[in-house]
Amino acid sequence: MAQGAARRVGRTVLIALLVGLSVVACKSSDDAVRQGDSFEFVSPDGKTAIFYDPPPTRGKVGELSGPDLTNDDSTIALSDFAGKVVVVNVWGSWCGPCRSEATALEETYAATKGSGVMFLGLNFRDRKDSARDFVSDRKVSYPSIYDYDGRTLATLGTPTSVVPTTVVLDRRHRAAAVFLRVVTAAELRAIVERIAAET
Repeated sequence: MAQGAARRVGRTVLIALLVGLSVVACKSSDDAVRQGDSFEFVSPDGKTAIFYDPPPTRGKVGELSGPDLTNDDSTIALSDFAGKVVVVNVWGSWCGPCRSEATALEETYAATKGSGVMFLGLNFRDRKDSARDFVSDRKVSYPSIYDYDGRTLATLGTPTSVVPTTVVLDRRHRAAAVFLRVVTAAELRAIVERIAAET
């Protein structure tokens, strides 16, 4: 009986040590961290604009893919834009700030697409007809993934509670900048042009 109790105590101590070690190993820093080469988002000190430099410190996002918002028979994937800088914007027609941001995004896309830049929308928690009206009314020319349930957004790794969110990916599809707020055309163009010029 005493021997069995000693074994149970020993197992309990071992489990406690293993749990303690795993908690220490998983503790994150105050900035974005990488698990291997994967991007894991953390907002240091509640910042709403985060930049990841130099490029080797950037983490690669997961493979974003999903149904094309405007074409029911088509899907879109991040891998469709291999070698391009990709600006991913999370939006919804129900989001007031997204309405004001749409013009800045379209303007920046038009100004930079000739430099090997692509924009990709993630339409989140929206009715498809409302989202399509939004795209048509604001003359948005770049594609969007229809992501009502947030599965694609979860792959991106940014907070699902922050809309709009804009993530700028470098040509290897590593996160170079994250904006957890509305972006202006001037600030977005500056960061996109800088990243597009990287070698």
